[in-house]
Amino acid sequence: MKKLVSLLVALSIPFTAHAAARMVSRTGDWGVYSFKRDGKLVCYALSIPKQSRPSDVDHGKNYFLIAPAANGGGNEPEAVLGYKVQAGSIVHVSVGEKKFEMFVKDNTAWVAEAAREPEFINALRSGNHMTLQATSARGTRTIYDYSLSGVTAALERVEHCK
Repeated sequence: MKKLVSLLVALSIPFTAHAAARMVSRTGDWGVYSFKRDGKLVCYALSIPKQSRPSDVDHGKNYFLIAPAANGGGNEPEAVLGYKVQAGSIVHVSVGEKKFEMFVKDNTAWVAEAAREPEFINALRSGNHMTLQATSARGTRTIYDYSLSGVTAALERVEHCK
C-alpha cells in the first residue's frame, strides 16, 4: 500500500504542475511540457482527445499524459478526466488490438498492471489511435478518441529533456 501511495503522489505531480509548466515542443497531436521540481527539470508528453462522446454532456478538461517514472524505470501513462470517475470502476483503453485496464482514484487513472506499462507504451508508439472508455460518478459512460500522431517524437523529446 505504501508503494501505491508513493506511486500515486509521484504520478500526480506532473499534472498538478501543468499550470506552471511551459510547452517545450509540439509534434503532431502531442506536446512536451516541462517544469522545475526541486531545481531539476521534469518533462512529460501530453495530448487531449480529438473526440469526446456522448456529445451532449460536459466532459470538462481531459488529458492523457506520459511521464517518466519517479524511480527512473521507464514511462508511466496517466489519464486525467474532467470529472470524478465512478468509484471502483475500471477505465478501458484500446490501441489497435491491444487492450489495457486502468484503475481510478477520483478523476485520474493509471495502468492497473504496472508490468504492462512497457507494452502499453510500445502500443502507443506503434499505433495510430487510442480509445479510452470511462464511467463518471453519475454513471455516464464516456468515450475519448486520441490521435497518436507525434507520440513517439514526444516521448523521445521527454527522454532527452534537460
